[in-house]
Amino acid sequence: GKELLGGISKMGNTELRSLLVNGATSVLRHARNNDKALPWLTALLARRPFKVVAIALANKIARIIWAHNEGRG
Repeated sequence: GKELLGGISKMGNTELRSLLVNGATSVLRHARNNDKALPWLTALLARRPFKVVAIALANKIARIIWAHNEGRG
């Protein structure tokens, strides 16, 4: 099936959202310049614009943090 990219809601803590996006951007910059980066991330960067992937990665990081705090991680 198709891979759906999630967005980040503009509701909630703006500082936390900014930190998540900045962290995701940092990971993407490293992945773009590193041959040993996560393969799914480099493949996604080849298909989608940089900022779209950054927001999707920030969303994924937020979901991982949420699941970890809920005790499911």
